[in-house]
Amino acid sequence: MSNLDREAVPSRCGGRGFVVAEPVRELLSPRQVKLGESTEVRRLLPNLGRRMVGAWCFVDHYGPDDIADEPGMQVPPHPHMGLQTVSWLHDGEVLHRDSTGSLQTIRPRELGLMTSGHAISHSEESPRAHARFLHGAQLWVALPDADRHTAPRFEHHAELPRLTAPGLTATLILGSLDGASSPGTTYTPIVGADLTLARGADVRLPLEPDFEYAVLAMSGESHVDGVPVLPGSMLYLGCGRAELPLRAESEASLMLLGGEPFEEELVMWWNFVGRSQGDIEQARKDWMTGSRFGVVMGYDGDPLPAPELPNVPLKPRGRVR
Repeated sequence: MSNLDREAVPSRCGGRGFVVAEPVRELLSPRQVKLGESTEVRRLLPNLGRRMVGAWCFVDHYGPDDIADEPGMQVPPHPHMGLQTVSWLHDGEVLHRDSTGSLQTIRPRELGLMTSGHAISHSEESPRAHARFLHGAQLWVALPDADRHTAPRFEHHAELPRLTAPGLTATLILGSLDGASSPGTTYTPIVGADLTLARGADVRLPLEPDFEYAVLAMSGESHVDGVPVLPGSMLYLGCGRAELPLRAESEASLMLLGGEPFEEELVMWWNFVGRSQGDIEQARKDWMTGSRFGVVMGYDGDPLPAPELPNVPLKPRGRVR
């Protein structure tokens, strides 16, 4: 999914200097962002104060939206570099096309994982005949320097590991959790999991003390380490936790995001993750001149033009603004 903000500003993130090395409870409020013609999303990362959670560097939550009489998601072809995109749905379908020739419909609780590497472009749209509701999250994972020029690829995993405990079902999206591992390709120690809590559930989820974590509330009423977290908000949890208490007043869904704190400093602007202003300037030029990022075949519409670069230097910085 694209960052469609036409006044995109640089996000300076990464580096261990701003990692909270102990458990915290930092509630992050979303920013409302218009995505295409009919979809509005709640942006949790990058946030006003916190820019990353492990290698997770971008989180949008959208829906549930009634799109029965609407076109739904319509995101024209746009570029990415230096990151992976993770498409995750609770309701609806998204048709993915990209410049490697991939064409795939992603359905609820199936993993659509695109590794941009050096350069890729893609589009996302609701199929013409689509379900009434659209609800999901779009996330980015920053690639470490050693892998950010890797060849682009797309993966679709319809079957993912599931872990169960009384009152809890966890679907493992990326990385490892409690001895299980996702088939999705990763480049840093990371975890992403979809958690479904039954009404009245009161459980403790095992964690890695060296990871930093956050929880995104997708639906329902839940308490994370005693903090009520409403749908569309995210609770940053810091590091140093061996387990996470979860409690649900009603059936609820959450996304657990975590990983080892990302050591490198980054420059993130529009749909690009780089290490310097030169990286970003070259990527923008290549997209606007039609080189490097390839062509998305079959999308009915023009590619998305890049916004103008800001009049301030783009410098790599740490994990908070």
